[in-house]
Amino acid sequence: MIERRLTSHLQLLLEQIPAVALLGPRQVGKTTLALTIAEKQGSLYLDLESEGDRLKLSDPEHYLAEYENELVILDEVHRLPNLFQPLRGLIDRGRRRGRRAGRFLLLGSANIDLLQQSGETLAGRIAYLELTPIDALEAGRDNLERLWLRGGFPDSLLAPDDASSLRWRRNFIRTYLERDIPQLGPRIPAETLRRFWTMLAHQQGGLLNAAQLARSLAVDGKTVAAYLDLLVDLLLVRRLPPWHRNVSKRLVKSPKVYVRDSGLVHALLNLENREALLGHPVAGLSWEGLVIESLLAVAPEGTEACFYRTAAGAEMDLVLALPDNHLWAIEIKRGLAPKVDRGFHHACADLEPDRCFVIYSGTERFRLGDGIEAISLLDLAKDLTGYGAHPNRR
Repeated sequence: MIERRLTSHLQLLLEQIPAVALLGPRQVGKTTLALTIAEKQGSLYLDLESEGDRLKLSDPEHYLAEYENELVILDEVHRLPNLFQPLRGLIDRGRRRGRRAGRFLLLGSANIDLLQQSGETLAGRIAYLELTPIDALEAGRDNLERLWLRGGFPDSLLAPDDASSLRWRRNFIRTYLERDIPQLGPRIPAETLRRFWTMLAHQQGGLLNAAQLARSLAVDGKTVAAYLDLLVDLLLVRRLPPWHRNVSKRLVKSPKVYVRDSGLVHALLNLENREALLGHPVAGLSWEGLVIESLLAVAPEGTEACFYRTAAGAEMDLVLALPDNHLWAIEIKRGLAPKVDRGFHHACADLEPDRCFVIYSGTERFRLGDGIEAISLLDLAKDLTGYGAHPNRR
């Protein structure tokens, strides 16, 4: 069992706010975390994928009024989109009776609908948290290589062996394509979406080329954009935007695209073990994706993440604009001998960041000159954790 860093913050929000929405892809551990919280207080758990539990909410105001003094956990809440209006009435009624916090914990796998529906109806009454797959800081140094290969979904990371982990990830992908996505509404052929997802894995960390993807899938650009939006909204893919602030340079304008979980990248590419991964061209960019996800999972609230690239060749893998307007420039290397090329130096000269780092696979922390510091992923993640108010930001 790996303790999730988000637990204490979730408890704090429930003590302050009537409703908290815990977002994250399926099987990431939302229900486990919610039930861990529930064990410490009176609570009611309803799984809205269960027909019986949905029937209980046929008259939600009447049914839930009986649990005014308990935490009500609603799992897969997007299955009942009309529920938010009754929740608003229950929250307001409870406020008038002095019950101002800790009423509802809403769990959802789909980002866009839940955010839109709950935001419009429960404005001022709800807070949002994202539970990501287990990150490098949660896994720890001893599990870092296994985390890279298997990814951060708990059942995959903690499987008894690599074969069992890969089998779980393949089933996870198949279930998403054949069951979960159709339930969310879009009518997309499962095989077409699998091909698209696999193409993104092959191009992990590359610039988005929608026209090329459209040609490969024999669809138009708008359809590719819709597929990508769907996977982003399901918290399975990340669009990392390019630097957009004023710089007197010709900047690359296309975003980079990453499959967010490295284990899913490897499953989509049929990489069965560490040896197969190390021999594949995706290895470096797969590691880069893991680093980015782990750092963004612990970055303080309000951090903006992007990459920097100019037409002249200046390039930086990750730029973090921290809430106090400080810039951290980060280059990501897989090897044990951290080196930076001319493009990184040019990017530093353009952006004038407050701190420059090169993340590498070693454990020592040392200066490379020109204000650049070589550092491990875990050490930089710890620095970010201590920098701001709270982890878990998207």
